[in-house]
Amino acid sequence: MSEKQQTSTATPATTGTGALVSEQGKTSIADTVVSKIAGIAAREISGVHDLGGGAARAVGAIRERIPGSRTNLSQGVAVEVGEHQAAVDLDIVAEYGVAIADLAAAIRRNVVDAVERMTGLEVTEVNITVHDVFLESDEDETEEQTTRVQ
Repeated sequence: MSEKQQTSTATPATTGTGALVSEQGKTSIADTVVSKIAGIAAREISGVHDLGGGAARAVGAIRERIPGSRTNLSQGVAVEVGEHQAAVDLDIVAEYGVAIADLAAAIRRNVVDAVERMTGLEVTEVNITVHDVFLESDEDETEEQTTRVQ
């Protein structure tokens, strides 16, 4: 039984934390780094139309109209980053017709894989809130409104 205890105590020390802390120094990863990685990983999944709640998407739409501006890759992403672990909260807009449970599982898998691979942090949870379902007709109405004023 003492062998099992020794084995179980050795395992957590080797999972993902060894690369961030060594004899030669400590690596700290900023919240913004993890949120960008998670945002990009979530957008890679087919069925995710956009990230963010209504207000965040509205601000993002205004920002994208400014010449020279870039897409905010961490829009709709909130993270908590510790020394060894990270937790991610995502706000998404799903495309109509996609099975939301399957979509959420695919997003979780991709976000966990990307964050753990790139940062060495253990992802403890990925919480997903679906704020809206995107319909093709919604996009057509938006285009009509924007083309009326020049």
